[in-house]
Amino acid sequence: MIGPIDLDEERGALYTQIVDAVVAAMAEGRLVPGDRLPAERDLAIELGVSRDTLRQALRELQRHGHVVRTVGRGGGTFVAEPKVRRNLSRYSGLADELREQDIKAAARVLSARGRSASPAIAAALGVQPGEPVHEIVRVRLADDRPMALEHTYYAQALFPGLLDHPLDGSIYELLRSIYGETPVRAVEYLEPILAGPDEARALGIEEGAPLMYVERIAYDAADRPVEFGRDVYRGDRTRMVVWGLPER
Repeated sequence: MIGPIDLDEERGALYTQIVDAVVAAMAEGRLVPGDRLPAERDLAIELGVSRDTLRQALRELQRHGHVVRTVGRGGGTFVAEPKVRRNLSRYSGLADELREQDIKAAARVLSARGRSASPAIAAALGVQPGEPVHEIVRVRLADDRPMALEHTYYAQALFPGLLDHPLDGSIYELLRSIYGETPVRAVEYLEPILAGPDEARALGIEEGAPLMYVERIAYDAADRPVEFGRDVYRGDRTRMVVWGLPER
């Protein structure tokens, strides 16, 4: 239940107060994923606002991924599943982060092949253009639902035979157990983009849906680049978290 809301125009736009109240109810456990909100007419009467004001609040909640709105028989406004947190203030594999949030991690391999390093891939991995690299394309799953599309590259000289091993789990665990190597830090570049046809098909979303593009170079303990990644995360399923640290 949302609970009573003390709306006051002196505290700002009414629709933002409704948004804040719904988000607070979710945080406090009064609204849980899957709960259905009352019909627009009933909720507007309950809150003492116009339907236009209520619709503005619902659009804002939907835009930020707090609710899902459906039409047709059985449709309505439902509390959405919480977004997966991706903490960029430290470096760890996605599988580890999902486990920490009690989310089932898995991967679906779309392709795995050897190829020649392009100039961009070569520069990222510290190899010469044309040198052989492994290219792995996977859809990362969180609780069996697509959340990210990954393109990752590894130098074949550093990880011979990598593609002969199962690639549907944590590749970082594979690198650690087979090669004794694991990334310990990374530089990541973030850029919001819109889904093209390939991303839409792989992630089960519509073209033009918001995505977060993350380009990554990961380094081992000896400061060698060991992985180059180009990932896209679903905007409706992922929240990026960055902690600001004081200057030293």
